Amino acid sequence: MRHKTEVLTTCVHWIRCLSCYPKFFKHLSCLSTVDKAEMAVNSGLPPYYENHGYQPENFYISRQPVDANVYPPYYPPSVPHYVPRVPAHQSAPPVVQPKPPSAKLCTSKVKKTLCIVLSVAIILSVSIIAAMLIWYFEANSCFGSSIVCGSSGTCVSPSQWCDGVVHCSNGEDENRCVRLYGPNFILEVYSSVSKSWYPVCQDDWNNNYGKIACKDMGYNVKSYYYSQGITHERGSTNFMRLNTSAGNIDLYKKLYNSDYCASGKVVSLRCIECGLSRKNVNPSGRIVGGSAAKLKEWPWQVSLQVQGSHVCGGSIITPEWIVTAAHCVEGQLSSPYYWRVYAGILTQKEMRERSGSRVQNIISHPNYDSDSKDNDVALMKLQTPLSFTDTVAPVCLPNPGMMFQPNQQCWVSGWGAEHQGGKSSGVLNAVMVPLIQRSRCNSASFYNGLVLPTMICAGYLEGGKDSCQGDSGGPLVTEKNSVWWLVGDTSWGTGCASRRKPGVYGNMTMFTDWIYRNMQANR
Repeated sequence: MRHKTEVLTTCVHWIRCLSCYPKFFKHLSCLSTVDKAEMAVNSGLPPYYENHGYQPENFYISRQPVDANVYPPYYPPSVPHYVPRVPAHQSAPPVVQPKPPSAKLCTSKVKKTLCIVLSVAIILSVSIIAAMLIWYFEANSCFGSSIVCGSSGTCVSPSQWCDGVVHCSNGEDENRCVRLYGPNFILEVYSSVSKSWYPVCQDDWNNNYGKIACKDMGYNVKSYYYSQGITHERGSTNFMRLNTSAGNIDLYKKLYNSDYCASGKVVSLRCIECGLSRKNVNPSGRIVGGSAAKLKEWPWQVSLQVQGSHVCGGSIITPEWIVTAAHCVEGQLSSPYYWRVYAGILTQKEMRERSGSRVQNIISHPNYDSDSKDNDVALMKLQTPLSFTDTVAPVCLPNPGMMFQPNQQCWVSGWGAEHQGGKSSGVLNAVMVPLIQRSRCNSASFYNGLVLPTMICAGYLEGGKDSCQGDSGGPLVTEKNSVWWLVGDTSWGTGCASRRKPGVYGNMTMFTDWIYRNMQANR
């Protein structure tokens, strides 16, 4: 039940959404998916990320995008051989009459003029390119250890980051100073003095401070769950402590680095009650060969529809925000006007009797590459927040430090086709798929370098169980510490449930920081 884009039967490399359905947009096509598959096979990208958890945001921003011209490989044509065409009856070459002096003079003047014009053009071109390069590096690069302020391009010293004073024009230096770490949601704050992340000591902490921290990560305080003290699993000897005598000032100005914590406990902060499911984890269910889901099993699953027809899947992360795949919202589908979001419903028939939720804004990852499907993630903000129930609830975003190992059992769900080339399913299906080590997925017998660091593989070597066209953007989840985590979003694959061609998903551990920043900037 993979949500690859259903396209012409000649397509080998499937994208898992329905944005290419002729039913909707006849001008959209397969985008030379066969060529893209060949392209990736010949790219020779070395293994890098083995799905060992969090990677810093600047890793994939700074990574050079895959050059679409690399594949299929370009082989220069052989040098043509020109043979003079001499008539058979001609025994000798024709006599060439000498040109008059005036013609030679004319030709010489033309050549000089052309040389001058070409020289001037070359000089101007080089000057323009040099000026653009100088402008680019001055406007976009921070030399040394400075940190760039996002869209403004201003460079800020690390000592000014999270120091309680706004240095970036839109305040990024003071609203990215807090994070949740690991499966126990340990609250960590960045210290501008030591340039490190430290857990917050439970001493004198209360829910009011917790709400401030959650707000700085982009959450609405109305969804606040709780904060409590727990024993720190990593046994930290450095903490961020509250200075209760500091008065009524900004939270981060009250925090200071200390090697002492009287309670011996650190803050575990839950900004939203997420990852709750009534699913009885049983690996026998399948999608391509899948089993129908039950209410309350996957309450974060949504159907994203255009003109009353299912196109892609998505995952609820807050009452206002949905995570999906960037390839679902390419081109004219990037307009919020086209979309409706349906939550808490299992069958497409029932959805046709509902109006769905309107979309206010769509944000695709700025480094999404439509050819390689690098950074295949997007956010949808709803016009009206969802009301959470037993059947409508969010999934948890993976925190830095989360460890998702090969062979870990994950589940993918959606309304995608139940076999390759089939129509989307009328009911929500789900299947269990184990994670596959990225180096193995990139081997010559699998995808041969196609799987980039922002992607993750899950499925079976022998095939038979997989996501399919119609599942794109939908959730790949796993359970850890009695909480369900969003491991990835369905992205692409070759065929459906084919041998040695598992599903490929956006690696959500790479996107968490980007999601939080956009939630915070678009509250």
